[in-house]
Amino acid sequence: MANEDLSAPLGLGKRRFLRLPFGLIGVGIISVVVTTGLIWMGVVEDPLGGEPKAVVPLSISNDGLATRDIEVVEIRPALDGAGAPSERRNRGGVDLGPRYNLIDQTALQQAGNGLSNYPDPRVMERSGYGFLPRVDSEGVRPLDAYARPFETDFSSIPKIAVVINGLGLSEAGTQNVIDRLPVDVTLGFSPYGADLDRWMQDARSKGHELLLSVPMEPFDYPDNDPGPHTLLVSLSPTELTERLAWIMTRITNYVGIMPDMGARFTSTRTSLQLFMEGLRDRGLMFVDNGGSSRSVAGEIASETKTPFSGVDVVLDAVPREDEINAKLLQLEGLARARGIAVATGSALPVTVRQIERWAQGLEERGLLLVPISATIDR
Repeated sequence: MANEDLSAPLGLGKRRFLRLPFGLIGVGIISVVVTTGLIWMGVVEDPLGGEPKAVVPLSISNDGLATRDIEVVEIRPALDGAGAPSERRNRGGVDLGPRYNLIDQTALQQAGNGLSNYPDPRVMERSGYGFLPRVDSEGVRPLDAYARPFETDFSSIPKIAVVINGLGLSEAGTQNVIDRLPVDVTLGFSPYGADLDRWMQDARSKGHELLLSVPMEPFDYPDNDPGPHTLLVSLSPTELTERLAWIMTRITNYVGIMPDMGARFTSTRTSLQLFMEGLRDRGLMFVDNGGSSRSVAGEIASETKTPFSGVDVVLDAVPREDEINAKLLQLEGLARARGIAVATGSALPVTVRQIERWAQGLEERGLLLVPISATIDR
């Protein structure tokens, strides 16, 4: 060591640097910053600095409200300069509870052809399953509150209503129907569908009128089973009412009911009459799906004074382009002969594609596409 020092050039002796563990120090600093941030987010009530936020209850409570019962909050600035907090208001005559707050329907009206996608408190009541449709004290029905407006000035023009049924079961199929078909096409949702409130709001925002599909007993039941809540002719009046109540609470903002299958149920007078009376008392219409030539739905609807419309043409019984086009031509002929014709179809891509093409030149051919509620005398 001494020899090296003596032989080194003057002033350039070997330097010794202080060696510090800089890597460990950096890791320590980063750990402190991350830990401080986590503690801040865990302890401070609002780490986002007071930004507006909405809370959606996802659990089912004892009062019967499920995931579809969303708290709707109206946030607006104070106008009196006093710095008052935002106000949350309940409107209408129905006690919806603190978790189901509604604002004015006019404030919810969507731009363009859109319809309000929030329930009208005048035409709903609480039940053990959720909210049921009802007629209010002034005679307003869900059929009146949720119907899509249509021009009455064109009374002499032949009218066609098209219902796409069974929605809510396929996400891709449902979204395709909502996005591509004209707003005057009526959409029917299955009570077994997922995210029905989301689909309802999306469909109504686009302007579509809604029906609710009700599973009813076919002749080959139980080999052909529409589901666990199927309305059967063997049910007692109490059982029938309970099953129907469960089905009716799966969605809101619909104008009426349409059977899913149901050839035997719609041909059995006793059960169908009880069903029709319940439908009439709740202010809804009935749309016969045209699935049975033995159906007595039209007769029972007339006797019970239930708003009624019947399907004339099933568009995609054979789901091929040429067959669907032939059915659409048949539908036009019926509309010109009778003044009104009704068709139904499914959410199959081929059906949606052909209806979309067919509807584009409908007015040029002297025909008018209308929602299903326009086919009855309201």
